[in-house]
Parts: sequence; structure tokens; C-alpha cells
Amino acid sequence: MLIRTGDNVEVIAGADRGTQSRVIQVDREKGKALVESVNRVYKHVKRSQQHPQGGRLSKEMPVQLSNVMFVCGSCNSRTRLGARFSDDGAKERFCKKCGASAGQISPAHAGHAKK
Repeated sequence: MLIRTGDNVEVIAGADRGTQSRVIQVDREKGKALVESVNRVYKHVKRSQQHPQGGRLSKEMPVQLSNVMFVCGSCNSRTRLGARFSDDGAKERFCKKCGASAGQISPAHAGHAKK
């Protein structure tokens, strides 16, 4: 799972198909991501001190990670992500279409550096 918090993704399945938005939170154990303004549901809230009015509260629910695709910032298209070692030995994510880097996964390691 190479999708992280803050990535731009596009929903590829479900009622919100085609929507591009930002990832708010990723739950790796369940394989789900909370995407901004996607998969909104109504939660009925009883009257209380926190919610004196009560009523229906609209909130986002998690989406399966298999239903979202990463949107590359350089080629501006949805794509898969890969992992590779850079020249200094750091592990990074990269776009499979254009080859652009999408951020670092782990710090540099001398054993993986190119000589």
C-alpha cells in the first residue's frame, strides 16, 4: 500500500467514481482510506449539549484502497505507484507512467547506494 495521507487520488469505483480529492487518513490494517468529500453519509445525532439542535450530521466514511488510484502531480493522470531505490540509496515511490518521484519511503542506506 503506497498511498499516504495527503496524496491526491481519484475514485475509480462506486457512487463517487471520477472524483479527485485528497486523502485525509489511511487505515493500513483494514485497507481503507478516508478521502475528503467522498462517500458521505448522514449520521443521525440525538439532542445533547454538544449538538443542541440534534438532527443529521454529514460525514465521510472510509473507502477501500482498491477503489482509489494515485494522481501523479507531474503527468496529471491517474497511475499506479512503484517503489525503487534512488542513487543515494533512499527508497522512494514513483509514478509508473512518467517515472517521476512521488516522495521518499525510507532514508538513505549505504547498501543500496549506486557506486
